[in-house]
Amino acid sequence: MKKIPLLVIVGPTASGKTALSVELAKRFNGEIVSADSMQIYINMDIATAKPTEKEKQGIVHHLMDFLSPSEKFSVADFCALAKNAIDDIVSRNKLPILVGGTGLYIDSLVDNVDFSPVPEDENLRAQLYALAEEKGVDYLLGMLSEFDEESANRLSEQKNIKRIVRSIEVYKLSGITQTQHNLNSKLVESPYNALKIGLNAKDRQFLYDRINKRVDYMREKGLVDEAKDFFSKANSNTSSMAIGYKELLPYFMGEKTLDDCIETLKMQTRRYAKRQLTWFLKDESINWFFIDEMDFSDIINEAEELVKKELFNE
Repeated sequence: MKKIPLLVIVGPTASGKTALSVELAKRFNGEIVSADSMQIYINMDIATAKPTEKEKQGIVHHLMDFLSPSEKFSVADFCALAKNAIDDIVSRNKLPILVGGTGLYIDSLVDNVDFSPVPEDENLRAQLYALAEEKGVDYLLGMLSEFDEESANRLSEQKNIKRIVRSIEVYKLSGITQTQHNLNSKLVESPYNALKIGLNAKDRQFLYDRINKRVDYMREKGLVDEAKDFFSKANSNTSSMAIGYKELLPYFMGEKTLDDCIETLKMQTRRYAKRQLTWFLKDESINWFFIDEMDFSDIINEAEELVKKELFNE
């Protein structure tokens, strides 16, 4: 079966993914599929750096600004919707361009991960959370390492309690480790001929300076009012964890000054960019362009030549 050409543009926040994707969409008759776990939510515009209509330059963007912040959304939901969007784009003889910084979304789609249901047990999950509360996250990591050392090692750095609990739950209920489930989920070959382009900076401080300037710009554009409006409504735990909102809570509570909270936001955004890069730099198939060593026009032109060669054999 002939594979579907798919251009994938990745990188940390504030690296220029939107601008590059729009320019390449204009040159290759493309439409953009967003792979950002927060830009899916309605009214969360400034905090998530959602592109404006002017920035989109008439290019159609899919999977953006369509879900209420009170609704849950999973990586499986993303993959199902993204596949439908890509099929629609291709049916109209256009190039699908997957763009974003949510590595899990991108890899799950491109690798064609199978999200067949795995059993769940709310009581078991509650017991594990209680155990973590009593004995700490490291205790659960120790439990996990007894039967799934690979998952334990992978989760040990960020100590994401939700994923640790889920990995234990999966094994207890199915008898199969999360690691094996992950391997089994990738047995079906991907339908995509994916060309991955990444944006990064050789000098990390160059990227951090761009992030700091972006946060200042977000503040000028009304971030504080947007966050205040967000917290005045009932929203889900997932959307309320968006960087740009939770950092302002101490200001709204009268515990910190706005300037202090903005500095915290800059720090947390820089840390987020570092986590994004940690994820993407493990992928040897990404073709990297460095925004501190090349003019943006040169990046566009070289990326264009790469697309012609790898996706259209020109």
